[in-house]
Amino acid sequence: MEERNLLLTAVKAADDKRAENIVALNMKGISLVSDYFVICHGNSDKQVQAIASEIKDKCGEIGVTVKRLEGFQEAKWILVDLGDIVVHVFHRDERTYYNLERLWGDAPVENIQSVIEQ
Repeated sequence: MEERNLLLTAVKAADDKRAENIVALNMKGISLVSDYFVICHGNSDKQVQAIASEIKDKCGEIGVTVKRLEGFQEAKWILVDLGDIVVHVFHRDERTYYNLERLWGDAPVENIQSVIEQ
């Protein structure tokens, strides 16, 4: 599976469930955990769960198995581990609190506008 295709599939799936402020950070050379972080949020527990479920389903359709899914029941911060890509689906308030974009501020932001509906 081409990494870029997987990244765009995850971003598109999040966008399809109306995830807000989707950001993809290129973590190559910065983190040993993954090559990309995708960060987004929803405005309710149900929306956060729907976003994570859609990412899991759409990635499954292209043959990628989720390695780990954490935090689904609590729906405050769901981590979707796709291997080289880790998706962080936050509840709005949790995203503000943890502010991963600031924590990883030295990571370049990927251009994902081609798959996000305007």
